[in-house]
Amino acid sequence: MAVFRRYRGYKKEEKVPPHPRQEPRISGPLTVENLERVFTDCVDFAKRQVALGGDPARRATLCYLSGMVKMERISDYILRPLAQDEMLGKCGEAEAVTRIQAGALYNLIVEERTTADQGVFDLINGWCLLFFPQTQKVLSFLVQTEEKRSISPSENEPPLKGPRDSFVESVRTNTSILRRRVRAPGLRIKELLVGRQTVTPVDLAWIEGIANPETVAAVEGRLADMDIDGLISPASLEEYLTGDVRTAFPTILSTERPDRFSAGILEGRVGVLVDGQPMGWLLPAGLSQFFRTPQDKALSWMAASALLVIRYLCMLTTLFLPALYIAAVTFHLELLPTRLALAIVAAKQDVPFTTIFEVLMMLVAFEVIQEAGLRLPSSIGQTVSILGGLVVGSAAVEARIVSPVVLIVVAAAGIAGYTMPSQDFAAALRLWRFAFAALAALAGMFGVAMGGLLLICHLASLESFGVAYLSPFAANDGSRRAVYAVLRRPLPFVKLREAALRTRNRRNQGADPFS
Repeated sequence: MAVFRRYRGYKKEEKVPPHPRQEPRISGPLTVENLERVFTDCVDFAKRQVALGGDPARRATLCYLSGMVKMERISDYILRPLAQDEMLGKCGEAEAVTRIQAGALYNLIVEERTTADQGVFDLINGWCLLFFPQTQKVLSFLVQTEEKRSISPSENEPPLKGPRDSFVESVRTNTSILRRRVRAPGLRIKELLVGRQTVTPVDLAWIEGIANPETVAAVEGRLADMDIDGLISPASLEEYLTGDVRTAFPTILSTERPDRFSAGILEGRVGVLVDGQPMGWLLPAGLSQFFRTPQDKALSWMAASALLVIRYLCMLTTLFLPALYIAAVTFHLELLPTRLALAIVAAKQDVPFTTIFEVLMMLVAFEVIQEAGLRLPSSIGQTVSILGGLVVGSAAVEARIVSPVVLIVVAAAGIAGYTMPSQDFAAALRLWRFAFAALAALAGMFGVAMGGLLLICHLASLESFGVAYLSPFAANDGSRRAVYAVLRRPLPFVKLREAALRTRNRRNQGADPFS
């Protein structure tokens, strides 16, 4: 009873009252003293006095954050004109402010700030503030550093035929890449700030006149409702945007490829770009989207269709092959050809473990080797994966811990899972693979069939911003074009956008001469 009471007391302590978001975030006026209070014990906060026109009696105060600004721009475009322009020293301070706003300084962007929130976030984003003591005016100049990773080919989505650029961590660079591809006046890019502490810029991208306004409003609403301390990891964005954490399957498509992102925007989807994340997100996203790659439109429609069929078959293989082997060997050995059944029985004679234990052990070993290969440096990660797979597998077979057939089945299922273009979708398939194996061990083929039915019901219950997850296999508005989710049509015949997206303008090409 004492332990129970302690537990109840602990649960009561966990009830933390809601903490409303503070607006404005920074209290007090926009002054140098208030900035010094905000950035107390910050070694990168710097200020210096500037003599207007070289007159020591006419001074202004410049504040900035070292490392966030480019010092050459401050020296050449702000400090030098302030010190050398004699008119700034002769005229009044109000007139000097007007002259600076009119272009007396060699800076492209200058803004007047009035609140402490504006000033603090300007400093954080790489601006510098110029304070005028008499008029109480504060001018902000964009002098941020351009230190960022250069645009390089995507590592997770390697291009074989097509453009070789990828998104970087700078959201403004990513929007410029998008603008170069989607040169449409209707392209809208709206910025929101997410995070109580980090205040991360998040950009929404869509094409006005194509994207469904309800989808745009829904995405914007969910981003506005994200009341979290910081938007640091991709999972924070994905889980808050999807709003459904009961499934392992992704309902939002992430990509590092600008061409894939641009194609999604043209299809009528809504794109999301986050500052600090070298990727973009497209939504709504259905099941069929996770089987397609940008490479599909770079190949002929016949080759692309064949590859799509292979991916769907590999999806079924990675899901059901271990479970079917367990069910066949454990409950339905008569379903196998006689010679194959005899070979399996002969290989299992000296193995002391059950079939389900063999399969689960090898599946877990496969996941461990994969995780070790991912976490190690690239120079030795591949070596460890190859040696681990060969040595551990061969040693397990020679030691009669597992049978050779189990090793082949697990390896085939694992390799089939690597054909999935989306690693998030592949991770969900791996989780369900364990579930199917357990059901096969309990009820044989009946358990596999019930697991398949459960999976279909689960997928049918999912949706992404009002779009059925199984679209166009289901809820395709009677168009009877589900086959085109498995096959790629010749591009000249794709005259309409996907019906499930409910775009404002469905036609993406000229009139169909064959209709």
